[in-house]
Amino acid sequence: MSGLPLSNESMNSAEIARFRSLALATVLFVYLLILVGGAVRASGAGMGCPDWPTCFGRWIPPVSEQQLPADYQQIYADRGYAQTRFNPTKTWIEYLNRLLGVTIGLFIFATMVASRRYWRIDRTVSVVAIGAFVAVAFQGWLGSRVVASNLQPGMITLHMLMAQFIVALLIYGLVRSQRAVASSQGLHNLSPRFRMVLIAAMAMILLQMVMGTQVREAIDIIARTLEADTRNQWVERLPPIFLVHRSFSSIILFTNLWLVWQLWKTLAPGQLLRKLALVLAVVLVSTILLGVTMDRLHMPAAAQPLHLWTASIIFGIQFAIYNLYQFGLQAGSISQNSESELLVSTTNV
Repeated sequence: MSGLPLSNESMNSAEIARFRSLALATVLFVYLLILVGGAVRASGAGMGCPDWPTCFGRWIPPVSEQQLPADYQQIYADRGYAQTRFNPTKTWIEYLNRLLGVTIGLFIFATMVASRRYWRIDRTVSVVAIGAFVAVAFQGWLGSRVVASNLQPGMITLHMLMAQFIVALLIYGLVRSQRAVASSQGLHNLSPRFRMVLIAAMAMILLQMVMGTQVREAIDIIARTLEADTRNQWVERLPPIFLVHRSFSSIILFTNLWLVWQLWKTLAPGQLLRKLALVLAVVLVSTILLGVTMDRLHMPAAAQPLHLWTASIIFGIQFAIYNLYQFGLQAGSISQNSESELLVSTTNV
C-alpha cells in the first residue's frame, strides 16, 4: 500500500468528486448508525424485534399487539425469548435502526461502484471499497447473531468493533484517494515518538470502548434488579472494571493532548492535520465530560449513546490523522528523492 498514485488521467474531476462525496457521506452515515445503535441500546429497544431479518415475523412490524397471534409470547418463549412482550415504541425504534443499516449498505455499495475507476490508477482504493462492502454484509449477519443470542455481551462488543473496522476502511479509502495532495510540510519536525504514540492512542481508545460495553452490560443487569427510582445506587454497584474504565480515561486524555500539542506547535496554520488536531481535542474533552456526567448524574440514558458515539469519532479522527501523516511523509520522501535525482543529473551534465 505504499507509493503515490500514478495519475488521475483516466478519471475526470466529476468521477473523482463523486467517489469522495459518496465515501464521505458513507462515513457520516456510519457514525449516525453508531449513534442510533447506542440509543437503541440505552432505550432497551435492542430486542424490540425478537427475530431477524423480519420483525415479529413481518417485513413491516405491527403497530399494535392485536396484529399478533394471541399466543405470540409462548411462540417466542419456545425460541428462547421468554421475556418477549410487544412494545410498539421499542419495536419501531429497532426497526428504524435496521432500515438505517440497510441504507448504509446501499451507500457502501454505491461507493464501491464509484471506486471502480481507481482500479487502473490506484487499485488499493478499489480493494478497500470492496472490503468495506464485504465487511458491512458481515456486520448485517453479525447483527442477526446479536439478536439470536438475546444481546449476549460478547456479541455486542464484536458488533461494535466491527463498526469501527468499517469506519477505518472507509476513512482509509477516502484519504488514500486524495493522498497526492497530502502536505509533508513540517511533518519531519514532529517528535520521533509521534507515530508510535498515535498507534498506542488508537489502541487505547478501542480498549476503552470495549471496557465501556462491559460497563454498559453491568448497568443493564443492575437496572433489571433495581427499581428506576434507585438510579443513584447504580454506580455504587458497578463492578471494578468501571473504576478501571474511569481511571484509564485520564491516560487517554493526556496521551491525545500530547499528540494534539505536537501537531499544533509544529505545523503551520491552515494545514489539515492541524485542524484535525483541534477537532480531536474538542471531541476528546466532550467525551470526558459526558463520562463525568454519567458518573455524577447517575447514568442518564441520553448521555450513554453520546459517550460511545464521541469515543468512536475520536478513533476515526486518530485514524485519519495517522494516514494523512503517513502519506505526507511518503510525499516528502518522494519529493526529496526527486530533488536528489535532479541534482545528480545536473552535476553529471
